[in-house]
Amino acid sequence: MAVTYMTEEGYNKILAEIQYLESVKRPEITAQIAEARDKGDLSENAEYDAAKEAQGMMEAKLAQLKNQIINARLIDKTQVTTDVVQIMNKVTIKNNTTNVTMTYTLVPDAEANLKEGKISVNTPIAKGLMGKKVGEKVDIQVPSGLMNFEIIEISI
Repeated sequence: MAVTYMTEEGYNKILAEIQYLESVKRPEITAQIAEARDKGDLSENAEYDAAKEAQGMMEAKLAQLKNQIINARLIDKTQVTTDVVQIMNKVTIKNNTTNVTMTYTLVPDAEANLKEGKISVNTPIAKGLMGKKVGEKVDIQVPSGLMNFEIIEISI
């Protein structure tokens, strides 16, 4: 599995989800299985089948989260600078066609959340901005076509 870069915040969020699945969800599902098993014939017991399926899905999710933690490399925010656009920067850009200004924080894939203004470093816009400086204009190919942006501000 590939290395997953994440912030301390993202790392702690995954640890909290693992804790919740292990301490709350796993016992709930185990109780559902035991309750369904007590109802008799397992061959035609839909509740038992549903509980076993939920258990399988939860355990798969738990394994995936643990893999992310095992392969995590934390990003040291103290090493992030604002001379050029890089991961963990907050970047204000202007669409030169529409004159609309937007601000995004460039984050690892797992932490992207457009509602919070966080976009993955692997999106076309983020890739096009990486390594650029304030004042630079850049053409970026996005699914809707070629867009021209100007970098207004880089901050942390």
